[in-house]
Amino acid sequence: MGSAERASAADAGTRPSRFHAVAWRWHFYAGLYVVPFLLMLALTGAVMVFHTGFQTRLGFTVHVTPQAATLPVSAQAQAVLELRSGAQLVEYIAPRAPDQASWFVVKRDGLTEAVAVDPHSAQVLQLVDKENTVFAWAERIHGTLLIGDAGDRLIEIAAGFGIVMIVTGFYLGWPRGGTRWAQVLLPDLRLKGRLWWRSLHASVGFWLGALLFVFLLTGLSWTGVWGAQFAQPWGTFPAAKWDAVPQSDAKHASLNTAGQKEVPWGLEQTPLPASGSAAGVLGVPAGQPVNLDTVAALARQLGFAGQHHIQLPQDAQGVFTISADTMSGDLKNPTQDRTVHVDRFSGRVIAEAAFADYSLVAKGMAVGIALHQGDLGGWNAVLNLLFCAATVFLCVSGIVMWWKRRPARSPWRLVAPPAPRELPLWKGGALVMCGVALAFPLSGAVLLAVLLLDGLVVSRLPALKAALG
Repeated sequence: MGSAERASAADAGTRPSRFHAVAWRWHFYAGLYVVPFLLMLALTGAVMVFHTGFQTRLGFTVHVTPQAATLPVSAQAQAVLELRSGAQLVEYIAPRAPDQASWFVVKRDGLTEAVAVDPHSAQVLQLVDKENTVFAWAERIHGTLLIGDAGDRLIEIAAGFGIVMIVTGFYLGWPRGGTRWAQVLLPDLRLKGRLWWRSLHASVGFWLGALLFVFLLTGLSWTGVWGAQFAQPWGTFPAAKWDAVPQSDAKHASLNTAGQKEVPWGLEQTPLPASGSAAGVLGVPAGQPVNLDTVAALARQLGFAGQHHIQLPQDAQGVFTISADTMSGDLKNPTQDRTVHVDRFSGRVIAEAAFADYSLVAKGMAVGIALHQGDLGGWNAVLNLLFCAATVFLCVSGIVMWWKRRPARSPWRLVAPPAPRELPLWKGGALVMCGVALAFPLSGAVLLAVLLLDGLVVSRLPALKAALG
């Protein structure tokens, strides 16, 4: 018998048994909402991790034949603009290795395209609609269900409820009543039926819980309420650190191009510096024009090597932005994240933000998001794919256990775990719910509504209570 069944079969008069029943009930109700979303997040996450870890976010890696010399970046860009006449050049992405293509991002007629170019011959090799890559579609489903803000809010609620599931799951699986740790950490494959599923579910969940918490928390950092309105403003890099540097009306988030989030989380809400002042230090040597070639040379001089981005100014106040970070897939070490802004008129370096400059929250998120996305290397991508598979198993096994527990005479009843008649430890449970509500307001509000519905409506309507129970 698994630990949950043993605890449920314990003396009903003991206080742990009654609190166990409530935890099981919360775990069940949270699962009703969370499981479909968790399945979607795991499957789309696996698609994204595959591209991040083994290919590129734009598709399969475009290879070239290495040669001794490369053409100026401007000559490569010119080949793109000749192919896409009238297009606006937005971004240059330097090759990761000598045998890989350069990429340029252009906008034309509302379409954002990434164009692969051989850096040795300036031959255009591939065009990609950035909004219609496999990665971009997976990311949109992952973040919004393709229904915009409404989808974002539904996923945010699911992530908050997922944390409730983790907490209650740990409580349910914690050894008690004669259960040993070995029975929790290792499944008993000798069991049959629902108990076999229950043992596997508990063991996988116990091992996976802490990592799932990190994934849900880092995912919540991108949501529209908890992320954008609470966590991100608190952890955002303060532009006031750039003394005497004028700021534009645009924020770093404006540097994200269609189909991908490329700006580090801790910088997205930071205002961009503006060109046209005497601020900064020497960058492009005096007397040289400030253009894509000289800024690319400056990037190499500043230590940018391998894949990095140069984003071009798009208006009179705009700046050249040189960056390399894990958010863009440039690096495998988030502590090396670096962003440099160059005045478009003087060529002076007017602002810089590196990992060391981030707040403690932003540092934690930089590492956490890199882990979440599989950016830390091949081992990270493999680990994340295994994590996605284990998450799918947890969802499926939870459904199977519910299916096996339902009564044959009423197969479509929810069969929710019964609420205990008395709960001496109700204050502890209320404290947990208050903590969730304060930490994640949107999920907490829905959770409070569900508890009120359960306590004030369902409990007073016998027919509804019978259908749910």
